[in-house]
Amino acid sequence: MPKTKFQNVIFTLMMAFLMVYAMICYNISLNIGGMSNQVFLMAFGEMRIMWPVAFILEFFFVDNLAHKLAFRMVTPQDRPIVIILAISIMICCIMCPIMSLIATLLFKNAGSQFVAVWLQTTFMNFPVAFFWQLIYCGPFIRFIFRKMFPEK
Repeated sequence: MPKTKFQNVIFTLMMAFLMVYAMICYNISLNIGGMSNQVFLMAFGEMRIMWPVAFILEFFFVDNLAHKLAFRMVTPQDRPIVIILAISIMICCIMCPIMSLIATLLFKNAGSQFVAVWLQTTFMNFPVAFFWQLIYCGPFIRFIFRKMFPEK
């Protein structure tokens, strides 16, 4: 995985893009009552805000915290896939509520029901984000990243 700061920036940009785009598409489809081709274009409006927010959060705060929490459950001697999964799970557990909070503030018009709307958004998003991260997005981005930065 990323070995340098530059590689970490690239990896985080790629991961944040795909995670945020998928989650925005999911949330828009929930809001309009289903998925349509239009959703894929509509998502780019929110991407301009949410992708940079996700990148900054992940790169400067969440990645470090996720590593610390993951290494409370795994050790550096564990199999690499176990370490990757532990870190990915921790990132998802931290990022999903935070990004749901930001989306609730910016896009939900929750008013006096803010806490309820944020909790509902988090609970609706978490299972999708969790499986998207572990099964699709994470492996795909790691595959692309390994092609871009092959280990010597």
